[in-house]
Amino acid sequence: MTQPTLADRLPADADADALFDLFLDWVGERGLALYPAQEEAILEVFTDNHVVLKTPTGSGKSLVAVAMHLHALARGKRSFYTSPIKALVSEKFFDLCGVFGPQRVGMMTGDSAVNRDAEIICCTAEILANIALREGVDAKADYVVMDEFHYYADKERGVAWQIPLLLLERATFLLMSATLGDTRPIEEHIERTTGRRVAVVSSEQRPVPLAFDYSEEPLHEALARLVDQDRAPIYLVNFTQRESAEEAQNLMSVNFASKEDKRTIADEIADVRFDTPYGKDMQRYLKHGIGLHHGGLLPKYRLVVERLSRKGLLKVISGTDTLGVGVNIPLRTVLFTKLCKYDGQKTAILSVRDFKQIAGRAGRKGYDDQGYVVAQAPAHLIENKRIEGRAAAAGKKKFVRKQAPQKGYVPWNEETFRALVERPPEPLESSFQVTHGMMVDLLQRPGNAYRKGGGYRLLIDLIGKSHEHDGSKRYLRRQARALFKGLRHAYVLEVRPHEYLRGQEVVVQADLQTDFSMMQALSLFLVEALGALDPDSPEFALDVVTLCESILEDPRAVLLKQLDKLKGQLINDMKAEGIEYEDRMKRIEGLTWPKPRADFIYRLFEIFEEQHPWVGHENVRPKSILRDMYERYLSFNDYVRELGLERMEGVLMRYLTGGFKTLVQTVPEMYRSDEVMDIIAFFRTALARVDASLIQEWERLMYGEERTVVPELAPPLDISREQRSFRARIRAELHALVKALAEGDWEEAAACVAQAPDDPWDAARFQAALEPFLEEHGRLIFDHTARLTDKTTVQPDGKHRWRVSQVLVDPEGENLWAISGEIDLREDTAPEGPMILVHTIG
Repeated sequence: MTQPTLADRLPADADADALFDLFLDWVGERGLALYPAQEEAILEVFTDNHVVLKTPTGSGKSLVAVAMHLHALARGKRSFYTSPIKALVSEKFFDLCGVFGPQRVGMMTGDSAVNRDAEIICCTAEILANIALREGVDAKADYVVMDEFHYYADKERGVAWQIPLLLLERATFLLMSATLGDTRPIEEHIERTTGRRVAVVSSEQRPVPLAFDYSEEPLHEALARLVDQDRAPIYLVNFTQRESAEEAQNLMSVNFASKEDKRTIADEIADVRFDTPYGKDMQRYLKHGIGLHHGGLLPKYRLVVERLSRKGLLKVISGTDTLGVGVNIPLRTVLFTKLCKYDGQKTAILSVRDFKQIAGRAGRKGYDDQGYVVAQAPAHLIENKRIEGRAAAAGKKKFVRKQAPQKGYVPWNEETFRALVERPPEPLESSFQVTHGMMVDLLQRPGNAYRKGGGYRLLIDLIGKSHEHDGSKRYLRRQARALFKGLRHAYVLEVRPHEYLRGQEVVVQADLQTDFSMMQALSLFLVEALGALDPDSPEFALDVVTLCESILEDPRAVLLKQLDKLKGQLINDMKAEGIEYEDRMKRIEGLTWPKPRADFIYRLFEIFEEQHPWVGHENVRPKSILRDMYERYLSFNDYVRELGLERMEGVLMRYLTGGFKTLVQTVPEMYRSDEVMDIIAFFRTALARVDASLIQEWERLMYGEERTVVPELAPPLDISREQRSFRARIRAELHALVKALAEGDWEEAAACVAQAPDDPWDAARFQAALEPFLEEHGRLIFDHTARLTDKTTVQPDGKHRWRVSQVLVDPEGENLWAISGEIDLREDTAPEGPMILVHTIG
């Protein structure tokens, strides 16, 4: 029998006291007891006050959030939970489904939407901000939990935490973080806006207290001591991905894991595909009991590290400071290798907020009585201390001291460390900004037709309400005027006679595709620039890709590798020509990474900038990564190996994913030629081989349907419904198979196709099937000709079944051989992996 949920226990017309008693009983049944700060905050929630909750990591803020959701349900209202990280949103969604029942809980992240009309919604902060912009005070968001509220001060994303406070005047807020600092200006604004009291609940009491230690011994000795003292698992905090990987490699010389743990780890990862170039290194680290965790890794590798860590199998995890939010790794000790970091502009001592956010992850509730935070002294000072000791023991008075690093270093000492421990976090500062996406959202708000000034007036009012100072507001108003002109010039906005009032009204063009997105600051430039391309040009599809790439952020690490490769090739060519060293160096001075159509793009942008002064400091960034991969038909692994990107596979993956989204969401339908669709399908197929978990999101984007993790809440996706995309995917899968066969990579060929249990095609079978072809023709051709559409045939063969064939191109041009197979989607209309079942090659 199914256990009743917390919502099922709600009595009719429960008052605050009855609700509190019900909640206490539920908490007790779970074997928990409330801390004083939790109890105080929950009472304030049930009294219908706003709450600012400032308590340490692990102190049970989530229970207070559950209380707010319960309070909302009891009053017949709708509540939202927001977080900065999609993974946390998903995790909270499943947690709340268990507490309140899946029929009452929904999720929206921008990548997925589940049960969007539910009484409780889990979403990213940006989603709620967009709802607030589009619906204003009428938004069905009566109670709002804003987790990790310190993001309010984030320069890039902080505006999403401020907008709901400005626009949701009827909502009740719960703002939570371990590192809020002084929030009095925010509290005063909420009280003025809503007319209700803000209760501030703060406590320094941690369920697992922290001990702080400053280490002046070499790093490996410090780690060994901590492991010997039973203070593992230890997170080794670095501030670059390179340092994280180097420390993981250095730790291979030390045995932290027992033989039994190593055997268990080997069993745990036996089914994991470490099939990218860096995969072998990751596998080696893990089998040795060492974890590596940073944003340059593929998501699947990070998830393996998190899973092994939760099982207590990794004694030391080397990673970056991204640990603070959204990483589910239970730790006993956090060890800082440095107390300074490069913030994008300069190297500086960590902020108190950053330090406490990371340090707060030490100590596992329910496992540890004590958590530990250790900071290493500067490495050169530790080494000098050892040199001094050796010199003193040998009776030497003179010795050479090791110098401090010349760059990327700011000195710190134990006093610096103690100040970070003892000082409160810095006050939160407003980071409000206006964007063209914000204006579009405001213009789409219902009721604008009856409102004088419409959405533009709403934006000006919003700037006036913001938490910025007067000088900043004046600048933002000027920027808003420029934004409006730019959107109108790009035909995103239309000014027309007002339907109900005198004068004119501003509306969003009705013929923009439903998934049109302005997620990039220069999306308007892309839309305008696409119109300058010649659709009859043989380079049209590649130029569409190039324009998309020009508005994406530069993955600098990848581009520098491209530049290194170009320089190496040029130097080798000049050496072969006998050019002297000095001349060679001069010739490579001005070299940069590939920038196809750069002059054309810069000219277009100059025109765009004259007509759209709001772009300000923005600029286009021509480059060729997506284009380069497609032109040479390189797989993800091929590209990683060629450029030596092993330690930054995740960087490449994120860039390719961003490029894919731009192609699908921002390129209007009129510019999606058949070859553009082929390019989209190529990346889908190539990257599916790397991390299939990304494909669900892509299918949703391509077919305009919601991806769901609760099947009964949405109909199954049918990828064959949109025929152009479906056939492009078929061609891409067949091309990937032919490429593998042409290269003699039989294992890869087997991985490119679906496998029938009663008729599998393994590597040996592919090799045997192609052997007669190779004996007759010598080699299989895979070039542009082999990928022409006339080489692929797709014929319907009943409902959700198709016969497919792919002509194999030979050097003589006879082309009598073909791969024949079928696609059967009767049981699964949205397969994540390969679709094609091979029947014959002959």
